[in-house]
Amino acid sequence: MLTTATTPLSEDVIRKALREFQLQATPEIVFAIQRYIALLLAWNEKVNLTSIRDPVEILYRHFCESMYAAVAVPSLTGRLADAGSGGGFPGLALKIARPELHVFLIESNVKKATFLAEVARELGVADTRVLVSRYEELGEEIAPIDIVCSRALGEFDRFMSWAGSERVGATQAILWVGGRDLEEVTRIAGWSWKKPIPIPQSLQRFLLIGERQN
Repeated sequence: MLTTATTPLSEDVIRKALREFQLQATPEIVFAIQRYIALLLAWNEKVNLTSIRDPVEILYRHFCESMYAAVAVPSLTGRLADAGSGGGFPGLALKIARPELHVFLIESNVKKATFLAEVARELGVADTRVLVSRYEELGEEIAPIDIVCSRALGEFDRFMSWAGSERVGATQAILWVGGRDLEEVTRIAGWSWKKPIPIPQSLQRFLLIGERQN
C-alpha cells in the first residue's frame, strides 16, 4: 500500500489547491489524491496517461478541474458514466469528491483501463466499474444512467446523441470544454444548456451543464 511518503505533494499544497476550487479538503480526500498521483506518475512512465508531468499542474489541471463539477452541480448524485476516462479524469476524481456516486469509467485502451482498475482497487472505492469499450458500443450495460460526462473527448454531436438515446437515457450531461467549443455544443438538439461556468485558474476552459429535453 502506498503511503504519503511516496507522493511528491504535501497535504498543505493539496489543501490549498482544493480551497481555491471551493472543494472539501478532508483527510480522506487529501490522502486519496496523494495516493492517486503517486500511481499516476509511476504508471505514466510506461503508459501515456497524461502529457503533464509536473505534480502541482496535475493536481490543478486534472484533479481540481475535474472535482470542480461537485461544486458547480451541488445535486450531483446517482449513476455517472465517464466516456473516454483515460487517466480517470473526470470520473474517478469526481468519485473521490462524491463517494456516493456510482461510477462507470469507459475506456477503450486496455492499458489505461488496467490503470483505472488498479487505482480503484488501491483507493478502495466502492461502486466503481471499469468498462473496456468504446462508449458507442454500450447501452444496457450501464443503463439507467443519470449523468454522462466527458473531458476533452470532442465529437460532441455523436456523444450527445448516444447519451440521449433510448438505450442510455441520460438526463444530465457535464462537459469540460474550451471556449472555442461552446457554440458547437450549445447548438446540439435535444439538450438544454445552462450558462457556461468558468473553471477557476483558467481563462478558456468551462463546465457546460446540459439537461435532456423530453
